[in-house]
Amino acid sequence: MEMAKIGPGVAGGNNRQTLTDEDGEGRKLFRTWCDEAGLSTGVDRMGTMFARREGTDPEALPVYVGSHLDTQPTGGKYDGVLGVLSGLEVVRTLNDLGIRTRHPIVVTNWTNEEGARFAPAMLASGVFAGALDLDYAYQRKDGEGKSFGDELKRIGWVGDEEVGARKMHAYFEYHIEQGPILEAEDKTIGVVTHCQGLWWLEFTLTGKEAHTGSTPMNMRVNAGLAMARILEMVQKVAMDAQPGAVGGVGQMRFSPNSRNVLPGKVVFTVDIRSPDQAKLDGMRARVEKEAAAICAELGVGCSVEAVGHFDPVTFDPTLVGRVRAAAEKLGYSHMNIISGAGHDACWAAKVAPATMVMCPCVDGLSHNEAEEISKDWARAGADVLFHAVVETAEIVE
Repeated sequence: MEMAKIGPGVAGGNNRQTLTDEDGEGRKLFRTWCDEAGLSTGVDRMGTMFARREGTDPEALPVYVGSHLDTQPTGGKYDGVLGVLSGLEVVRTLNDLGIRTRHPIVVTNWTNEEGARFAPAMLASGVFAGALDLDYAYQRKDGEGKSFGDELKRIGWVGDEEVGARKMHAYFEYHIEQGPILEAEDKTIGVVTHCQGLWWLEFTLTGKEAHTGSTPMNMRVNAGLAMARILEMVQKVAMDAQPGAVGGVGQMRFSPNSRNVLPGKVVFTVDIRSPDQAKLDGMRARVEKEAAAICAELGVGCSVEAVGHFDPVTFDPTLVGRVRAAAEKLGYSHMNIISGAGHDACWAAKVAPATMVMCPCVDGLSHNEAEEISKDWARAGADVLFHAVVETAEIVE
């Protein structure tokens, strides 16, 4: 609730988009809490924060735990934040109990997980995993043409660590489900076994600006009509790929965006996801092929750029087993679940054993200011996280 006071939304949630002044304030508050917990904080050149509690073995690789503090423009108070602050609570609890671990524990706040301001999502963890270049990341621009690199410098959070130089023993991430399954099944803990892969395909359709009242229907080059047909096509492609596939459009920009002018340009992003690699790639190929045919029929120009992608992820079976065992030991109801959303854990899994813990959220609602969880859910997930992390970090008697 203290973090949520920074960058409040208009309807009870948060607007703390990455590399805004509000993001900078949230980082400062988190760093203050880390200092109070006796942690040493490092920052890499992507602005990702790493707050370290030392272990007893100087040669042992750290156990990382974390998520992100940035939000959507109309974000909730828990998406990402719960995972970062629960990681801090793991450390606080160890301090309170005087418990030492062989492995260090590092609480992590990844930069630009959401991708709302700078695409793609999970940008910093993608660079960390070597999937994206640092220069590419720095050149990403927001809707106002401001670059990631310039904004990171402006808010004062460019670190001096080489991105990806840190080595991990394991990575854990605790998150709200962002979907309705756990609540519908009356389960308290989601044991995350896989994460869906995704493609973000940004389409740019080029038509001809013309008066909507005086241009005959048969003489229009209507980029808006092409977009509408592509949206309907994406729905059909996703439905044809059932089960285990989703597709839709959440962002579009018309130009000139005037009531009585046919759009000369429409830019929108198709989001397709599946835990099945072949299905995911097949959906992409079909969407691009059929979109090209739709535009050709209408005389509309069409270009497409992949602005976000990662393959489906299978999380580490040993760590998944520790999460499940912790839930059983503590008496919490649980079930296996596939993450429908992308998370920094997806990239971390490319460089180290990784897994996730999930708790329910009311009505499965997320990326919405009405996002809500219960204290009991939050506590249960944090309990499971604590036991799984500490087992992996190895208590020193």
